[in-house]
Amino acid sequence: MNETRHNRRRWWLALPLLLLLSGCAQLAYYAQSVRGQLDIWSREKPIAALIEDTATPPALHDRLALVLKAREFASSELALPQNDSYRRYADLERSYVVWNVFAAPEFSIQPVQWCFAFAGCVNYRGYFAKADAEAFARAAAAQGHDVHIGGVAAYSTLGWFADPVLNTFVNYPPAEVARIIFHELAHQVVYVKDDTVFNESFAVAVEREGLRRWLARYGSDAERETAQKMQRYRADFLRLLHAYRARLAKLYTQRIAPEAMRAAKQQQFADMGRDYDALKSAWGGYAGYDRWFAQTPNNALLASVSIYTQHVPAFEALLQQHNGELTAFYAAVRALARLEKPAREAALRGYAPPEHMPPDFTKPATAAGKL
Repeated sequence: MNETRHNRRRWWLALPLLLLLSGCAQLAYYAQSVRGQLDIWSREKPIAALIEDTATPPALHDRLALVLKAREFASSELALPQNDSYRRYADLERSYVVWNVFAAPEFSIQPVQWCFAFAGCVNYRGYFAKADAEAFARAAAAQGHDVHIGGVAAYSTLGWFADPVLNTFVNYPPAEVARIIFHELAHQVVYVKDDTVFNESFAVAVEREGLRRWLARYGSDAERETAQKMQRYRADFLRLLHAYRARLAKLYTQRIAPEAMRAAKQQQFADMGRDYDALKSAWGGYAGYDRWFAQTPNNALLASVSIYTQHVPAFEALLQQHNGELTAFYAAVRALARLEKPAREAALRGYAPPEHMPPDFTKPATAAGKL
């Protein structure tokens, strides 16, 4: 299929979406989503053609060749979908593809949810323009919520369309590029409406296993050593956040005056910063999470991390039960996905090692105007 016909077909596929969304009270939000997706499609070019084109800059040529290598590895070694995703490239001329807004009530660790026509209810709200994300965050903050805006380098259309490789991540270190492709393809394997934590934790478990196998096959000794070190630092960081989320959850159940609650909350975040400084010393001064703490941690920022990691230990334990056989693992995850959410949560808690069992975060906060 030539480029003109390919793009025309995609525009026609988007037309029913536009018509469906035109009757929604939140038309402006949906319209920016559709415009953003159409803009990405208008910029796409086949990676194979770019590799053959002598005008392609050498650095981009080599990265796109790496992408195709990782793409084939994903299907042949990780049993991820063999389709047209990540076989095209788009330069968006910006640093992030979308900006996600996270919100949580002032005295709750449970993130606000927003509900959408196709993705169901999720714990963030994405915008293709940073200014739009900032405007929505200001509105949420005015309602008393803690808010956080996070730039996103890649996202998945969940198999509805073929997702492209973007300039927003193609120049990351090789292992990171592979990791992102594994993560986003995992969303095409299993996706449960209204359960962001399940979906993201599953994808992170797949990306971690995929990266381990990728580095075993293609990584150097130095790359493998660095990856192990980074994984250890990240595990320490997540344990720290998990501990303080639990402390904050307990604090927010107390019946004390708002002023006293705010002071106690501020102290918890100050203590978390102090404990992070101690971690850095134990790491020999590694400062990779300084930028995270520089954002002024709040409930929403904590939620933005827990969404991606809360059930990762459970999924990894489930993978081990299947001796690392990914096809069987995916089948088991699909079986979990068919359960009602309370049963699914209980099953995941059964798989997780005791030290990783999270508090009960299964009840999302009421959204500030669900869509």
